[in-house]
Amino acid sequence: MNKNIDYSCIVPVFNEEEVLLKTYQRLTEVMQSLDGTYEIIFVNDGSRDSTRSILQKLSTEDSSVKALHFSRNFGHQIAITAGANYASGKAVIVIDADLQDPPELIVQMVEKWKEGYQVVYAQRLKRNGETFFKKQSASLFYRILSKLTDISIPVDTGDFRLMDAQVCRELAGLHEKNPFVRGQVSWLGFKQTAIHYERDERAAGETKYPLKKMIKLSIDGITSFSYRPLKLASYLGVITAFIGFVYLIIVLFQRFFTDTTLTGWTSIIILQLVFGGTILFILGLIGEYIGRIYDEVKDRPLYIIEEENGFSK
Repeated sequence: MNKNIDYSCIVPVFNEEEVLLKTYQRLTEVMQSLDGTYEIIFVNDGSRDSTRSILQKLSTEDSSVKALHFSRNFGHQIAITAGANYASGKAVIVIDADLQDPPELIVQMVEKWKEGYQVVYAQRLKRNGETFFKKQSASLFYRILSKLTDISIPVDTGDFRLMDAQVCRELAGLHEKNPFVRGQVSWLGFKQTAIHYERDERAAGETKYPLKKMIKLSIDGITSFSYRPLKLASYLGVITAFIGFVYLIIVLFQRFFTDTTLTGWTSIIILQLVFGGTILFILGLIGEYIGRIYDEVKDRPLYIIEEENGFSK
């Protein structure tokens, strides 16, 4: 830890060769405008393009640039966690490399931090350059998460934020194997506030959060901070049992008080689908939680760093 660093900027990167130099330039301009010393920590999450060689070159040319290179792709949230573990600054800023989140907002974050706020998160008013489906699905996810969890996770926020060093230390002590950083920071508490902005289009390249990764992130967020889905399984069990009981009464009534002839096939298939689908859904929910318990019990390292650039030995 270098106690002479005022600001640490963490930048997770994965195959960002097209935009990396532009990101470095804009970040450097912003960090140099601040009244203090700084470091920019790029976390290379197993990139397969020329990202590594670009970062190696930048770290030799600029002493403020540091880089961590994972041995493989461990994931965006883990990359943020690794950067936070290595950050030395009194204030730690997390920002993606794609320039959708404008680095110039860091100046406003620092101003809020100097006012006494320990977490300053950027809240989106508008998302430019994204599909209708992604906008709506993201909006729905944040609102469902807010309803399911017992903590207040701000809606329409990503990982673009400033954290005080104390918050960063507490975050490093959580050791969760499937981290959901924005939820963890909300769970930690401390004095938090928002700044609002319109999110830009990607400066280059393609999104690193396709639908599959978005679904995983959503599941991580919900299962990490809520056990209400397990209660939902109990509710579904009660509802389906009630439906079955009602149907039993109907069948008995028809059998003893009417001349209706029942073939049975349709009713049997319907009941099998309802009960079978409900049971599989419940087993799936339980499986998600058991899988996360399994990850925690194995206690494997959260990430493996193959190479470090720019860090003093």
